[in-house]
Amino acid sequence: MTLAETNGITILVPGKLHPHAARRIDERFRLVMLDKADPSLVSPDMARDVKGIAGMTRIDAAFIDALPNLEIIANFGVGYDAVDAAHAGRKGVMVTNTPDVLTDEVADTAVGLLINTLRELPRAERWLREGRWEREGGYRFSRGSLRGRSAGIFGMGRIGQAIATRLAAFGLPIAYHNRRPVAGVPYAYHDSLLGLAGAVDTLICVAPSSPSTDKAINAEVLRALGADGVLINIGRGSTVDEEALIAALADETILAAGLDVFAHEPHVPEALLALENTSLLPHVGSASVITREAMADLLADNLVAWFVDGKPLTPVPETAHVGG
Repeated sequence: MTLAETNGITILVPGKLHPHAARRIDERFRLVMLDKADPSLVSPDMARDVKGIAGMTRIDAAFIDALPNLEIIANFGVGYDAVDAAHAGRKGVMVTNTPDVLTDEVADTAVGLLINTLRELPRAERWLREGRWEREGGYRFSRGSLRGRSAGIFGMGRIGQAIATRLAAFGLPIAYHNRRPVAGVPYAYHDSLLGLAGAVDTLICVAPSSPSTDKAINAEVLRALGADGVLINIGRGSTVDEEALIAALADETILAAGLDVFAHEPHVPEALLALENTSLLPHVGSASVITREAMADLLADNLVAWFVDGKPLTPVPETAHVGG
């Protein structure tokens, strides 16, 4: 198929999509919108015509099955746990994501979140803005500091390695835990998360959501991290046992936590909000204009590459065997 012929291909967008991605798709394909990824909303025309999905929402097996001519699901985001990629792979449907283009932005956010958590910078700014500096004097000395810390990274993929590079520049020793050692990575490897937590005082989670990582950071891991320990989660909320974390923060089993992700977003437990030894962000790791537009472009480019060349730019492992 030539590039000029793609305008006859129907791409379905269920729910919201980044406007730049929608514009790119509309320029090249026939764009169809749907309120949400609900099989009951799929019309006979959609079932017949839709060959691609572009989404940033849950795409389950039932929705995939409702589109018998579906060839590709282009996911907006590096994490694609909301897409049943294993089922798509069994059905011969390609799934793509948007890695690399957000690596530096998320790594920058992780380091910023760590510094905010340790030095309490958002609270210090609020102290100034509320006029308390002038009325009451300087903000309290922060209990935490980067000085003398050691960092452990749970998930030494692209983003984990970018975080490690940044922290190494601050002079922090680095260690990590993955399912297996990463070739060419110079940092100390631990074959268990518990072992990593016991060896460091700063645990940064970049792990994806999967059955093996579900609530992997539990009470035992937090105890191993220790009273000077800090947890930073920039990966997925499901990797942390939130009840255990709240308890560990409340009784000072660990010093503090900085979280950009939560188990049931956008809901954040009131008990977390009430704790002063937390720095909480609304899942903004990659949320800059330049990075989100780069993600949108990669999503659209994956669709074009699939239909023109039969080979997308960034297939996920579960569907790498699917041919165009």
